[in-house]
Amino acid sequence: MEGSWRSRSSSSTGVLVLLLLMVVMQSGEGQLAEDFYSKTCPNLEAIVNQVVSTKVSQTFTTIPATLRLFFHDCFVEGCDGSVLISSPNGDAEKDSPDNLSLAGDGFDTVFKAKQAVEASCPATVSCADILTIAARDVVVLAGGPSFNVELGRRDGLISQASRVQGNLPEPTFNLDQLNSNFVKNGLSQIDMIALSGAHTLGFSHCNRFANRIYNFSSSSPVDPSLDPEYAKQLMEACPRNVDPRIAIDMDPVTPRAFDNVYYQNLVAGKGLFTSDDVLFSDPASQTTVNDFARNAGDFNGAFATAMRKLGRVGVKTGNVGQIRIDCTAFNS
Repeated sequence: MEGSWRSRSSSSTGVLVLLLLMVVMQSGEGQLAEDFYSKTCPNLEAIVNQVVSTKVSQTFTTIPATLRLFFHDCFVEGCDGSVLISSPNGDAEKDSPDNLSLAGDGFDTVFKAKQAVEASCPATVSCADILTIAARDVVVLAGGPSFNVELGRRDGLISQASRVQGNLPEPTFNLDQLNSNFVKNGLSQIDMIALSGAHTLGFSHCNRFANRIYNFSSSSPVDPSLDPEYAKQLMEACPRNVDPRIAIDMDPVTPRAFDNVYYQNLVAGKGLFTSDDVLFSDPASQTTVNDFARNAGDFNGAFATAMRKLGRVGVKTGNVGQIRIDCTAFNS
């Protein structure tokens, strides 16, 4: 009786080991890796960097536009290039109201980099990976930290405007809402605060924060947490009924440098959005903001870590998805 039990146990164990080995092998095929293209496209990062550098030399907008594009892509369907798809019906991810303000220079950067990569390594590198590399490169070109990127993503097969709403953080969010939005993507409060530092670059249209300077509450039309002088500057730049195309720098001090001045602005009451201001006004996050404001090294390290984690959100690997030839269209 004991012998037969051992025989069955040994057989079952063998099957279990085989199954586990298969799972490991399958998951191994789908893992991101820094050297993913070392054999199939060894010059990939140099090719992308050349295109990005050229584009940045032509227009600074390339930097915040590309960084924002990466974030918007990853938070909807995962980092799979789905935000790059164009639809003749105007119903792709990029057509969502939340994405209409994405600057064209970000898209153009990825498309030009993809063309250059295709010339050297045809049908090999995903648009999602090219966007990931480009997002890192613009940070470095703006004076931010350099970090290695993990590669091996495939491009997703879903891009629908209807699936965007509720997945991106809003400028009116409080700390709990921000944390909830990031946690569902595997990102911590520290990651969220660090990634918010991307607001040290770029611009915003006036309607995204008009409520803070004209109709904050019945008792105070101007948000009292705003520095009075900064609020005055905002009203001068964005008068009532301003042209909706008008935009202002999110960092009023060093708008073209990737630095920790964003956090110093928060301490000084110069956070543009409610979702910026709350990072300092809420005691649960204030300590981190103070640390980043005082120590650029802490911020840069946390930002690099958060960007790598962001790049893992919802990735498609192995046989899932496709390697798109044209980043604007699914392969037929």
